[in-house]
Amino acid sequence: MDLSSLLDIVDSTIRLSTPLIFAALAGLYSERSGIFDISLEGKMLIAAFASASAAAVWGSVVLGLCVGILASVAFSLIHGVASITYRGNQIVSGVAINFIAAGLTIILGQSWFGQGGRTPSLFGGGRFTAVDLPFAEAVRDVPVLGPIYSGVLSGQTPLVYVAFLMVPLTWWVLYRTRFGLRLRAVGENPAAVDTAGISVTFLRYRAVIICGVLTGFAGAYLSTGQAAGFTRDMTAGKGYIALAALIFANWKPVPVMFACLLFGFLDAVSIRVQGVELPLVGQVSVQFVQALPYILTVVLLAGFVGKATPPKAGGVPYVKER
Repeated sequence: MDLSSLLDIVDSTIRLSTPLIFAALAGLYSERSGIFDISLEGKMLIAAFASASAAAVWGSVVLGLCVGILASVAFSLIHGVASITYRGNQIVSGVAINFIAAGLTIILGQSWFGQGGRTPSLFGGGRFTAVDLPFAEAVRDVPVLGPIYSGVLSGQTPLVYVAFLMVPLTWWVLYRTRFGLRLRAVGENPAAVDTAGISVTFLRYRAVIICGVLTGFAGAYLSTGQAAGFTRDMTAGKGYIALAALIFANWKPVPVMFACLLFGFLDAVSIRVQGVELPLVGQVSVQFVQALPYILTVVLLAGFVGKATPPKAGGVPYVKER
């Protein structure tokens, strides 16, 4: 494999990992606060639809992003009300949101645009375009470093850079701020946090809202950055893969990024080996290649879910002692 092919795979890995990083970090905030969230898939889907719809109608990707975030936060608050205020089963609430999002996007898409649940294709200002970093063209011919800088680091859409910047920012918030300390504490021992005079409910709602914002970014990236519009069920299980990456990374931001890059790499490779003839194997089945990221999800969870240590109070509604 030559350098050009290798860099193409790295470039694809970065692009395909971006929505996973957003979604996994979103789940990190929510689950660190003690609210398990398997509705990442549904919130990504509703955000992708809302972003593409708004961008198609108004022709502005920025407005599309804002609408997508608002839609995702609204669904997050529904999960928050069910899980925090009414102390419902968090798994059931998450599954319900996934089903609602899947059905709602198809119904509204058909009703509004009449294209079988899809939105119109986005052009110009309706979608995110690549950003050229300084001196990208000037260093393009420099051996090795030039193609890496100009072909991989440069030329990404703005949300790609935002996703990777969110990793150190999340680490700093969790481990270097008072909010992060309280967030981690409320996921481990909410009674102790409550005894200290800190509202468990308010903390968890803030975590849920942050989760909604980040899944909004993930969904908006799918429909206005990676693609040029919304298609039915375009998340294709990415929310569940992000959740698997979160568990695999033991709820820590930097390992989360590397876990998402691993899934993105496998996805990138799977696209390139479809139909390729391999020695002793023959032509690789397209169906098998497309299933590889999901097979890896099952393998990793089977091998590491027992070793991962979730927040002790995760999934348990908090009842204030009187």
